[in-house]
Amino acid sequence: MTTTDNMPNKVHEGRNIKRFREMLGIKQETLAQELGEDWTQSKVSHLETKDIVDPAILEQVARVLKVPVEAIKNFDEEAAINIVANTVNNHDNATGNSLFMYYPTFNPIDKIVQLYDEKMALYERMLKEKNELLEKLLAKKK
Repeated sequence: MTTTDNMPNKVHEGRNIKRFREMLGIKQETLAQELGEDWTQSKVSHLETKDIVDPAILEQVARVLKVPVEAIKNFDEEAAINIVANTVNNHDNATGNSLFMYYPTFNPIDKIVQLYDEKMALYERMLKEKNELLEKLLAKKK
């Protein structure tokens, strides 16, 4: 046992937001647009540097990323790596950790297609909003 076992885990909420955003393939600019008019890419970048994020903002970001707030608050990369390292064994149960083995109950290809469809819907919505904005700007110039 190491002495770190008794120490509380220090979770960096901003870094976790960045991890989830990157895992979902979302750019800072896109997240900023989804968060609202007062958000910019640089504001998202600054948010991702914060140890603790305001609960209201954390809720808003979680909603946009479609992940539970608790996932952002509690995600610990080191713990996740340890779990994977201690349980992966090519399904041969050689480590004796068969209770912790992960066998997906879904088709990974279906999950990829689902994520792709969600991303495309987001991009289509953003494109529609941009077109509406451009049309308004053009109408003002006439």
